[in-house]
Amino acid sequence: MKLYLLNKSLPKWIILLIDQVIASWAFVFSFLLIRQFEFTDLLRGHFTIYVGLYCLVYLCTSYLMRIHTGLIRYSGTQDILRIFTAVLTSSLIYGAAVAIIVGPMFHLRTVNIFVVLLVNFFISSSLLIMLRIGAKALFYYIKRSTSGERETVMIYGSNGYSLLVKQALETSGMGKYIIAGFIDDNPNKVDKTIQQVRVYRGKDIKKLHRAIHIDKLFVLSEDLKTDDKKKVIEKCVELGIKVLTVPPTAEWMTGHLRLNQIQDLKIEDLLQRPPIVIENKKVSRDLSGKRVLITGGAGSIGSEIVRQVLSYNPEMVIICDQAESPLHELQLEMEEAYPGSELKLCIADIQNFNRMYSIFKEYTPHFVYHAAAYKHVPMMENNPAEAILTNVQGTKNLADLSMTFDVEKFVMISTDKAVNPTNIMGASKRIAEIYIQSLNSVGKDVKQSSENKGKQTRFITTRFGNVLGSNGSVIPRFRAQIQKGGPITVTHPDITRYFMTIPEAVQLVLEAGTMGKGGEIFIFDMGEPVKIVNLAKKMIKLAGLVPDVDIDIVYSGLRPGEKLYEELLNEEETTIPTHHNKIKISKVREYAYNEVVADVNELLTLSKESEELAAVKKMKGMVPEFLSKNSRFEQLDTVTE
Repeated sequence: MKLYLLNKSLPKWIILLIDQVIASWAFVFSFLLIRQFEFTDLLRGHFTIYVGLYCLVYLCTSYLMRIHTGLIRYSGTQDILRIFTAVLTSSLIYGAAVAIIVGPMFHLRTVNIFVVLLVNFFISSSLLIMLRIGAKALFYYIKRSTSGERETVMIYGSNGYSLLVKQALETSGMGKYIIAGFIDDNPNKVDKTIQQVRVYRGKDIKKLHRAIHIDKLFVLSEDLKTDDKKKVIEKCVELGIKVLTVPPTAEWMTGHLRLNQIQDLKIEDLLQRPPIVIENKKVSRDLSGKRVLITGGAGSIGSEIVRQVLSYNPEMVIICDQAESPLHELQLEMEEAYPGSELKLCIADIQNFNRMYSIFKEYTPHFVYHAAAYKHVPMMENNPAEAILTNVQGTKNLADLSMTFDVEKFVMISTDKAVNPTNIMGASKRIAEIYIQSLNSVGKDVKQSSENKGKQTRFITTRFGNVLGSNGSVIPRFRAQIQKGGPITVTHPDITRYFMTIPEAVQLVLEAGTMGKGGEIFIFDMGEPVKIVNLAKKMIKLAGLVPDVDIDIVYSGLRPGEKLYEELLNEEETTIPTHHNKIKISKVREYAYNEVVADVNELLTLSKESEELAAVKKMKGMVPEFLSKNSRFEQLDTVTE
């Protein structure tokens, strides 16, 4: 019976009839109350005329205002206002009709009808509202009694949006949530009650959890970066309280918040920092109306560069990548997000000089953002020739073509693994850095003596650490392992990494590209390094589980080429500040172009001839600080000593 009542709703005509009965009874009672229950009017028929006319007026008014069409169980403030409006409108129309038409026509004895209507307004509207409140209370009582075990939850914040979240949980939560309170450190709201729910301080969360056992905390996702909120969330994670994020209000304010829009808090949310402020006007001046080539455009960094560059209204964006399916997906996304933008998609391998030459010749880009690279350390340790041919030759091809076709700026995406490299991947990126820096110097010399003086290509390097959500990041790997029930594999208990979100990394890339004069290596403020085992433990707790109880953490040992701590500078480098507090310039050793190009050509020849050991030995000669770790190439370090 309860389930039947829960899933059924009354037909509209029945609600209309019930409302009509209540309104009619209220009018009769008000009339008799004013007449002090004298029944002489009943015998003479005047009473029937008064009541019949009111019933007709109210029926027409409530029907036209569609008071009966809403589901009573979801009645809210708007429905109450509509009831007041309907009763008031009926009273005004009825009073006018009695005074102007009906009274003179039937020669009715004067009755103080306006006093009757005043009393009726309060009685009728009160009864109609009580009907809805009672039906709503009954509905939620039935829901609670059939929903089984209930969860005690709290909501972060106590503003209007937080109240909407509360209402959504109450109306859509099938009675399974007990709203225990709001968390807010605003002194004007703490210890106050809002909609029968108390507001608590953030520091009270531990005491509250001990007293009432809080199951979940709901947080609006747009304010996750604030320090106060992050402290509360961190405390909840430690206490085993599950944290869920409500999507940005812009996504649901036009409709209704649905429970399926609410998601579990992700570790990426906890690692976010305050938003980065960049000089959009300068970036816009650089990119607006220009042709921009982006290599590796279908990758995690490259695709975000595409998104952000398109927001600056370029003349054309040329997206180059080998990966067919991701490139196709990106095309569909960008055509929907930026209709009318000029997009050129090129499937190409940056190792292929002729193919890249044809792209440069056809589109003559003004800017090149070079994000294409092999990045997986263990994979490249096993395939050094491919790492060299893509990361070194591919970069050389693009840089040389940029000089040939008078590209204004060439911005290379490098990595912190290029600093004191311990693996093939990092060393190959460092050699690519050295090459474009040397080319920047020779480019100046060549162009200064030519008719194109002042138009030389400016080569810029940006260097940063791991990005959250990128291909190959540990976070998707850990998440998949948790979903399978564990264990989570961490290479070493002390291993640490820097993390940055993809959008903020790309923002800094664009800013650095704008401020670069040529030859700089820009390094980004990556914040504090994160211990990977602590990251794993937090992810387990965010899943509502207990580390080493529900999910084991096992140590698999460092992988080939992997080091414990990443660096953004080597010992010989110093930094120069820029106008942006998140960007610094690394002062590195400069190399003569003729020596570099000779070394690079020899390295490429060895790689093409599959002379693996000789090629890696050459890399170590070009980058003296390159010392292999946990790798079969460690033997070459002892040979060179």
